[in-house]
Amino acid sequence: MIFGHNTNLRIDNVTLHVQTEDRGESHALIDTTVYYRGQVIHRRTNAYFDLLPLDDDRLEALRLRLEDQHHTVIEDIRSGALQVIIPHESVPSSAAQPHAAPPGASQTLSLELTNANSWLAGRHAHLQITVREPHGGPVAGAQVRVEIEGSEDNQCYRAQTGPRGEAEIEFDMPRITGPQAALVIYADNHSAKGHLRFALRAKPRVA
Repeated sequence: MIFGHNTNLRIDNVTLHVQTEDRGESHALIDTTVYYRGQVIHRRTNAYFDLLPLDDDRLEALRLRLEDQHHTVIEDIRSGALQVIIPHESVPSSAAQPHAAPPGASQTLSLELTNANSWLAGRHAHLQITVREPHGGPVAGAQVRVEIEGSEDNQCYRAQTGPRGEAEIEFDMPRITGPQAALVIYADNHSAKGHLRFALRAKPRVA
């Protein structure tokens, strides 16, 4: 299977979230999105039609391309080669105290799958998830749930974050029946919510 990559990137007093996904063979795109507090501030896509149809060797080449694009965007931001525009009204001031959100306002939580490269062993999934506030502090008591889109049983797996904003969820992977399968992680802490989505792809069977 091929998964996405997610990285929280701290630049000065701003935290960005960089997410890279394979959009599937029907689109043949590697898609990297940079978020600031849930807002898309940059997107980079590259096609991989030259790797179709995918086999084991081309899957490995796609995995390497996906990783390279993810890390290239991060390094471009760090070096200044990529100038992302932060919405002016949302930039936190180092001299100001954080303001409470208005009643009923929805905030975006930052989620990270800390073992993104090793969460699946065979059919057994073991997810280590960290939930943070937009300013980077851990969120204790957040409700976390995991769904496998495109699976035959539509099961939902749940946990709650501890004092450090961490949660672990384990389950056996269901059978994938849909063409656009995805691992989706949600977090909910009253008015604040967030999610991560990783495209999944099963390796083709060898006759």
